[in-house]
Amino acid sequence: MTSLRKPLPACLAAGVLEAGCDEAGRGCLAGPVFAAAVILPDDFSHPWLNDSKQVSERRRMELRDIIKEQALAWSVAAVDNQRIDEINILNASIEAMHLALDGLSIRPGAIVVDGNRFKPYGDIQYNTIVKGDGKYANIAAASILAKTERDLFMLAAHEKYPAYAWNINKGYPTAAHRAAIAANGASPLHRITFRLLPEVKSE
Repeated sequence: MTSLRKPLPACLAAGVLEAGCDEAGRGCLAGPVFAAAVILPDDFSHPWLNDSKQVSERRRMELRDIIKEQALAWSVAAVDNQRIDEINILNASIEAMHLALDGLSIRPGAIVVDGNRFKPYGDIQYNTIVKGDGKYANIAAASILAKTERDLFMLAAHEKYPAYAWNINKGYPTAAHRAAIAANGASPLHRITFRLLPEVKSE
């Protein structure tokens, strides 16, 4: 049996209501980028909680419900593919995180963000944490919510555009996804500023 990770520390600053932020879908060829912001109780822990990429799909969905039930506040937001094409994926990811923070029912006293890029959110102090979704519970929780909400969106989008098999690849640049784009063209959900097809090597 696989051993479970020890609970991640809930926050960086004791006594401060700290929101963890993360995004999902930056590297996809289609669909929105999603982001979540989560404020957890200081005593929150769960043995499955980790970076969403390290958690099985079934456990992610179970954690989604647990996080929504036990968090002090949570919010999920998305920025669509047209906006991504307009402002680029980095800016769209940060915009989605700001929108998620806007949606919190509690104003945090501090923000921790997965990665190394962010923009000031009002006058709230923030820290960027490289691989923070595997280090801090509030960022890991945001990672879970962003990932599960995006996956649900792509499953629904698959019903409208089944040729691209988004139920399997979730919009990521697999060989099969690119082959479907080559055969069918881009859908209205594809990010046209991304390299949708593989480069053709010259002889």
